[in-house]
Amino acid sequence: MKPHIRKHLFTCALLAGAGIGVQAQPASTAAPASAPQAHEHRHDPARMAERVNRRLADLRQKLQLQPTQEAAWASFSAAMQPHARQRPDAEALARMTTPDRIDHMRAMRERRNSEMDRRAEATKAFYAQLSAEQKKTFDAETARMFQHGPKRHHG
Repeated sequence: MKPHIRKHLFTCALLAGAGIGVQAQPASTAAPASAPQAHEHRHDPARMAERVNRRLADLRQKLQLQPTQEAAWASFSAAMQPHARQRPDAEALARMTTPDRIDHMRAMRERRNSEMDRRAEATKAFYAQLSAEQKKTFDAETARMFQHGPKRHHG
């Protein structure tokens, strides 16, 4: 889980545990509706898909896949496509009781974990189809993605 998401969930859990409702920002300090928030911009599904597909194309080129590996690549790349993320509705959370908020956040966590597990299994299945040299390349490329952390949203 990305650190900024974990921090957000931790904050929501703390607020839920303390019984504090999430309140809307006063209109005078809110950003204009036409200006996208940095948070919205970063999680725009089209931009996310574009970024993922760029990375996948780069990885595919570096792996120099053989024709016999194409089916495994298709399954892997399909599993890596971003899915719409369900964001907590601040107003709905504010109307919930603390136990209901906790249950809601747990259910969201379970859905995210299930998606991560599905992607992990797809990655392992694809990795098993690679040659030793391709595995070295795959390992190096995916390790680079983790070194940059959540601030690597320049795409």
